[in-house]
Amino acid sequence: MFKIRDVVIDPPLVLAPVAGHTDSLFRQAIKSLGGCGLVVSELVSTEGMTRNPGNADHLTHFEEMERPISIQIFGRDPVRMAESARMVEAMGADIIDINVGCPVKKVVRQGGGSNLLRDLPLLEKIFKAVRAATAKPLTVKIRSGWDRNTINAIEVLKLAEASGVEALTIHGRARCDMFSGRSDWSIIARVKRHARIPIIGNGDVLAPQDADRMFRETGVDGVMLGRGVLTNPWLIRQCWDYLNGTEVKQASLSDRAEFMTAFLRKVNDRLPPPVALGKMKKLGGCLSKGFPGSAHLRARLHSSSTADELFMALEEHFAGQLGAHGRRP
Repeated sequence: MFKIRDVVIDPPLVLAPVAGHTDSLFRQAIKSLGGCGLVVSELVSTEGMTRNPGNADHLTHFEEMERPISIQIFGRDPVRMAESARMVEAMGADIIDINVGCPVKKVVRQGGGSNLLRDLPLLEKIFKAVRAATAKPLTVKIRSGWDRNTINAIEVLKLAEASGVEALTIHGRARCDMFSGRSDWSIIARVKRHARIPIIGNGDVLAPQDADRMFRETGVDGVMLGRGVLTNPWLIRQCWDYLNGTEVKQASLSDRAEFMTAFLRKVNDRLPPPVALGKMKKLGGCLSKGFPGSAHLRARLHSSSTADELFMALEEHFAGQLGAHGRRP
């Protein structure tokens, strides 16, 4: 375990913010499986939060069972970033996180996310404005740099420490890498060696052995997992079991059927029909990877025109697969 000020992160494994996926329902589902010491919200635009209060409620909503929880904000205006931090504090979140790592064009065009790695004077103003606006623990998530010629993670670390930031998460890719290639863990290790605050490593932790190797090779205080959890919700628990030397249990087809069906039903119950159907197709596309006949199932999910049709596809697929393996659905 480690602490971000007085917030205990135990186990030291963190669910990453993934836009469009890691909403409150998904975070609750992952926490219920065990092994996850901290969850982080999807990134929230400070422009949207402050100009249209209430419009971001679906992104900032959380339940008590998710604690400790960090709400992640992004933007480029120090005043609006500070105002958003005060709003997040009023919501009762445990930690406020500043996104300086998102590489997607929609965020970068607005001057936020990893674009701030190109403007450290502005980033310093944001850090100081947010720090002055809230008494909550403050953290930042970054990439190693804007491109391979401007790797400035250590410089950002020192700026963050001097501004009162209390923990830093670093993804080993630069912005130019987007989601391709390999995460450079040597950069994560260098940041950790220079740090006076807790460091969380992120990038390419897709199996329990990867988490163990990241701890050993980089010395980080915590490990953040994102993409791997979208297709294997048990991954964080499996990492924790592996780190403790206990048996790593693989989810059975029956486990996957039960989790996927129950989770998508909660999505369907929570959201209005047109929105729910689209989200279930998106989430179902991830959750259906890695088991027998999954490509065929995804095709059926994406062609469904109603929720009933989608759940019928799930029921028929798993009944057929479990029956073929001599198991009851």
